[in-house]
Amino acid sequence: MRIASVFAMGGLVLSAAACGEAPEENNNAGSGDKKYSACMVTDVGGIDDKSFNTSAWKGLEEAKKANDKIDIKYVASKAEADYEVNLTQYVNQKCDFILAVGGLMGDATSKIAKANPNQQFGIVDAKVPETNVYPMQFDTAQAGFLAGYLAAGMSKSGTVGTYGGLPIPPVTIFMDGYADGVAHYNKTKSKSVKVVGWDKATQKGSFTNDFVKQDEGKKVSDALVAQGADIVMPVAGGAGLGTTGAAKASGGKYNTIWVDVDGCESTQDCAAIITTVEKNIPDAVKEAVVKAAGGEKLSATPGYLGNLSNNGVGLAPYHEFDGKVPAELKAEIDKLKADIAAGTVTVTSAAQPK
Repeated sequence: MRIASVFAMGGLVLSAAACGEAPEENNNAGSGDKKYSACMVTDVGGIDDKSFNTSAWKGLEEAKKANDKIDIKYVASKAEADYEVNLTQYVNQKCDFILAVGGLMGDATSKIAKANPNQQFGIVDAKVPETNVYPMQFDTAQAGFLAGYLAAGMSKSGTVGTYGGLPIPPVTIFMDGYADGVAHYNKTKSKSVKVVGWDKATQKGSFTNDFVKQDEGKKVSDALVAQGADIVMPVAGGAGLGTTGAAKASGGKYNTIWVDVDGCESTQDCAAIITTVEKNIPDAVKEAVVKAAGGEKLSATPGYLGNLSNNGVGLAPYHEFDGKVPAELKAEIDKLKADIAAGTVTVTSAAQPK
């Protein structure tokens, strides 16, 4: 598990606020209009994790573009112990909307929301009991299923891999879908492509126990490649960059599938990224904040659930692999996407949002 850094409480709040907030130049210059403040607390991966924190911040930026009366800022959590401190900081600053990013922030958000029932919160990748917390969740098992089918169809070695940051639902849901997509390919094609790094039946697999350290990501994926995997899907935030970087350096020995936000737009490793299992966090966050700023009441039940049918999840373009993915395989994936969206093919995971 992560090692929490120790800070003096006052120093943490001051330094985090100073370092975390994006520039807000002239937001109130010459205007008496009341601003609507949307304040985001990142998970420990930080704002530049090329993954879910980055995606959530993009959503706030898009909300601000849609409504210039929305002010945005963020504070970066350095350790899990910072969650409550950072959330409380924004309550005390009287932010109108406080966004918590990541499933690990569920308990802290629940506690602070319960203590401040009139404060509007939002959370990505979790759902908590408090009705003043708007949940934004994603059925990434569906898109992961497509990625697994794709990986099985693209593998030359007959072995593909995946690993996670921590064994928590927002991570294992990707891995479940991926494993089932490979199994579906095997059943459809009478093949025997093997998955290493995750066993859906036992819910056991490979993890970095970290969402930041790239050397840990590389270490885990090196072990999967040693077992024969020529395509690896890391579900480990910034730690996964250790895998994409090593794959790029391998000169095609193995390639990767990224998650959360299009890896060809967010990383330098596009040459080794076949596609990305995307969560449309930016649109979900934008919609929630714009609605709230417009005076609309956000209902915690059912909240937001992104899936293939509403484009809340999906596969990114193939980018540099567009000419390498066979047309027949592309067509099969498009058909699978339509079938899953229509409910004629069912994708299940114990980690799916309820």
